[in-house]
Amino acid sequence: MCDIYTSADPIHYEQRTRSMRIHGVVTSIRLENLCWDILARIAAKDRMTTNQLIGKLYDEIVERRGGVDNLSSFLRVSCMRYLSYVAEQQEKDHLMLKQPRPGDDGEPCDGAASLTEPDTANGAGRGAANALLAAAAAAAAVDSASLPGARLHRLDGKRARQA
Repeated sequence: MCDIYTSADPIHYEQRTRSMRIHGVVTSIRLENLCWDILARIAAKDRMTTNQLIGKLYDEIVERRGGVDNLSSFLRVSCMRYLSYVAEQQEKDHLMLKQPRPGDDGEPCDGAASLTEPDTANGAGRGAANALLAAAAAAAAVDSASLPGARLHRLDGKRARQA
């Protein structure tokens, strides 16, 4: 199972520092390349630049908590929460496909395969890890239609309606 994680391209966990302005103050943020990619996906979904998204997240956490001690850590957790949300939505969608319809014979719709089945070609027990990787890979593919009127970067457990 660990091969799924240890075979990751080192470029993903290499860190990159970017400078940006937040309310006129220049700040440097150091994150792993994969985190920058995820932030860019979230920003694109909300039709923002990555810097605009980070500024918005900063404003929201300051409004909610009064400040943030470690902005880089906050952004990493934001990325993980986004991927977790996407994985949860995919799991719900998958379960919906597996539910038999009235009068149905119980077969999955459209021949949908289980994301959590063990991958027998690569050894049992890898199904959950494969599901997590599939969710991460599909994070960019989740379209706004599946989240009507929602902004994914809200971290307070509530989804804000777009104006």
